[in-house]
Amino acid sequence: MSRRIAASLLLALAIVATAPPRRAAAAESAAGAVTRTKLANGMTVLVRENPTAPVVAISLMLRMGTRWETRQNAGISNFLQLMVVRGTTLRDGTQIVSVADRMGGSIDAYADADYAEIPATALSRYWGEMLDLVAEIALKPSIPDGTTQAVRDFLARQIRNRADKPYDAAFDSLMARTYGDNPYAWDPLGLKESLERMDRAALLAHYRRHYVPGAMVLAVSGKVKSAELVARAEGLFGALPAASAPAPNATPAPAPASARAVLTVPGAQAQILMGGLAPSLTDPDLAAMKVASTILGGGLSSRFFSELRDKQGLAYTTAAREPMRVGAGYFLALLGTAPANKEKAEAALREQLERIQRQAVSGEELRVAKASLLGSLAMDRRTNARQAWYMASLEVAGVGHEFLDRYVAQVRAVTAADVQRAAQRYLATVRTVVAEPAQ
Repeated sequence: MSRRIAASLLLALAIVATAPPRRAAAAESAAGAVTRTKLANGMTVLVRENPTAPVVAISLMLRMGTRWETRQNAGISNFLQLMVVRGTTLRDGTQIVSVADRMGGSIDAYADADYAEIPATALSRYWGEMLDLVAEIALKPSIPDGTTQAVRDFLARQIRNRADKPYDAAFDSLMARTYGDNPYAWDPLGLKESLERMDRAALLAHYRRHYVPGAMVLAVSGKVKSAELVARAEGLFGALPAASAPAPNATPAPAPASARAVLTVPGAQAQILMGGLAPSLTDPDLAAMKVASTILGGGLSSRFFSELRDKQGLAYTTAAREPMRVGAGYFLALLGTAPANKEKAEAALREQLERIQRQAVSGEELRVAKASLLGSLAMDRRTNARQAWYMASLEVAGVGHEFLDRYVAQVRAVTAADVQRAAQRYLATVRTVVAEPAQ
């Protein structure tokens, strides 16, 4: 689910229902739990009181990202986010940065596959002023023509640069083949041909479509009182007319297929990527496949590291990745090797994918993988910024902030048979992309 990785601790999320006036039912609880309030116009506000740290993290998240795009406007969500933070009707981008800095914090905006976010942090005594600034950026963006052109040129350079990087080029090629016309096929940066067509009018139309209460989730974690924050949020956002979130692009991905492609990209290494579709956020096999991915390439104790790098000496770098996605996710096995070893390394990587399908993993591998997976999740939730991100992103995804409690329980319940079944379901048919330097 996110591009940004930071550290964090697991904590329990207790829910107690109440019914404040003029609002839908909210969940009220002790410090450390989450209060959920639905404003009258449909906007959701989540608050986690954390009095132990004198900081507050804010995440204003939208149901807007590549999942709502098509090939004709690929990249418009991230483009729009870069624009809203670069100026409002009250101040320019430099002033926005300066104001946030004076509050001992920062503010940004970007879009990813399943969401777009305006994240901000500040010292707790400035939480109200920082929330005002977030609202100003969200509700009063200026999107001037001159800045639009400069940002479009910047994004075009980033897209060109990806084509010259072996891993990025191979990854983009694999995703394009795996997803076809499904919007997960492209990076949030977008596509060159669609980006060139975007202008201020297109950005404004996208803004009006997505910056509506039904598409917005405000999540706050830190030293703040829930009732005070909800009242201020209602004052800032409550006047927005009610409107529902737009429907995402539901174009299905093509059926999995065994295929191989070779790219010539500048560099000293050969990058070998194998992958295909993986479980969505709500698929019953999500936990089992995440454990399988961890066993294969989840760190120094993984099979890829011990077998391909340490024992066979075939890999400079190797890993397995499987991000959580609202729609069908992807599994990725990657290996960087010397060009002279690429055939042997590719065969060895494929053998590891076949081995986990035909042989049950050991009890020790299962135990270590679960501990690693849950430990990483715990560490990633340690800061207020990540707590706010998790609350907002899971609400936007439609599973609620309580999802992680269920997910942790599912990981703990995974058996060796579950891992083998999930591997057989998702790893039997994979696509391969090799990016190698010119001979």
